[in-house]
Amino acid sequence: MVGMTADLGKYTDLHIFGKEFPERYYQMGMAEQLLMGAAAGMAHEGAQPFVTTYAVFATRRAYDFMHQAIAEDNLDVKIICALPGLTTGYGPSHQAAEDLALMRAMPNMTVIDPCDALDTEQMVPAIAAHNGPVYARLLRGNVPAVLDEYDYQFELGKAKLLRDGAEVLIISSGIMTMRSLEVAKLLQADKVGVGVLHVPTIKPLDTETILREARRTGRMVVVAENHSVIGGLGEAVATTLLTAGVTPTYRQIALPDQFLAAGALPTLHDRYGISTSVMAENIKGWLG
Repeated sequence: MVGMTADLGKYTDLHIFGKEFPERYYQMGMAEQLLMGAAAGMAHEGAQPFVTTYAVFATRRAYDFMHQAIAEDNLDVKIICALPGLTTGYGPSHQAAEDLALMRAMPNMTVIDPCDALDTEQMVPAIAAHNGPVYARLLRGNVPAVLDEYDYQFELGKAKLLRDGAEVLIISSGIMTMRSLEVAKLLQADKVGVGVLHVPTIKPLDTETILREARRTGRMVVVAENHSVIGGLGEAVATTLLTAGVTPTYRQIALPDQFLAAGALPTLHDRYGISTSVMAENIKGWLG
C-alpha cells in the first residue's frame, strides 16, 4: 500500500501516513494528471495506491487519466477525494457538484459516499480488500460520528435502513444521511414517521434493498444527496424504480443544475435546500 497526493498531503491528512511510512509516501506536486498516471504505473507493478486530492481536481482535471490509465485496465487504485459536493468555503472553483455523475459513468469504477467518521473508518479496510478501482468521497476537518447510534456496519455495495417510518422514506448518502436523520427527529414531533435508508455505495447500487423499501405502500420516497440533480443518486434510484415498475410518490433533494454561488456554507445549504430546516419544511409541504 502506498499513499500518493498532489500537493495536498497536509490538507487531506495524508501527511500523517507520510510521517509513519516515508518510503511509501509520494508527493507528486500540483499535477493531478501525473498523479493518476503514476498511480496506474504503481498498480501495474503490484502496489496498491491510495490517491488523494480534492474532488474537483480528480474528477474534472484528471478524468481522462483515471478513465484510460486506471479504470480501463481495472487497476487496484483507490481515489479518495476531499471536499465533495457543497462542502467547501473556497468558492465555486472547488465545488464538486458533478463528481458522482462523472464517476458513475466510468466502467469498472466503484463509487462510495460515506456519511460520517464511523462510515469512513469502516470503508477503508473494505475498499482495500476489494480488487479494483474505487472513487470515494472524503469529508474534511472534525467529522462527527452519528451512525454508531444505529448499530451500523459498512458493507461494500449494501444499503442500510437506519430507522423506519410509515409516511416518508428518505434514501440518502454522505452528509445528507446525517441531515436526514436530523429531519426524521424533527418531523417525529409533528407525528410524521420518516424512515432513512443510507446508501453509502452509489455504484454498484443496492437495488434489491431500495426496491424492497420503496415497494411498501403509502410512503413518499425522497432521495437526498449533496450533488447535482443530474446524474447522481437521485437519478440512479429513479431509474431503478421505474425499470422495476415501482412508482411511489417521488421527490428529490439535491443541488440545482447550475453553477453554484460562493458564501458561508450554512447560507448556501439553506439557499439550495440541503439544510436540515429547509429539508424538513419541504417534506412537510410535499406531504400536504
